[in-house]
Amino acid sequence: MMIPTGEATIGPFFPPRYVDAGANDLTVFEGRKAKGEAIEIHGRVMQEDGTALENLIVEIWQADAGGIFRHPADPRHAQADPNFLGWGRAATDAQGNYRFKTIRPGAQEGRAPHINFMVMFSGLMRILKTTMFFEDGKDPVLMAVPAARRSLLIAKGNYEFNIRLRGENETPFFDD
Repeated sequence: MMIPTGEATIGPFFPPRYVDAGANDLTVFEGRKAKGEAIEIHGRVMQEDGTALENLIVEIWQADAGGIFRHPADPRHAQADPNFLGWGRAATDAQGNYRFKTIRPGAQEGRAPHINFMVMFSGLMRILKTTMFFEDGKDPVLMAVPAARRSLLIAKGNYEFNIRLRGENETPFFDD
């Protein structure tokens, strides 16, 4: 039996439980409840053939209910909801499912409400980044995607957002 070495595979190599308990609940920060409409985002991460990816790390970051990112790059960050961190992490289960409890983000100036996603998995050559939108709005990032592929970035009715890493219905990914 051959065992992969660092030269034969790409890291990082995540331990089976790389996600802290509660890291997928953005509605509470340091015991205080965030402002806004609580929602649950869920989906499945899969390969080209529909095979689930277990223990894949999904991170999200987003604006608060007022459309403000709690980050110094957002000029309004001082007015951000102090009870909303805006970042979370989840690991996929054996069926490739992930789940986040969060707040429906508000729109930023010139942008439609959205949530940014980052996907990391042992064996990926790079971190994958994408964005989930709530409706087919006038967003410059969404409009930059070919029209036939935009629906792949819009959450389905009950906030379902599936991520396919390759193939005909591959989720559009973005470079920095």
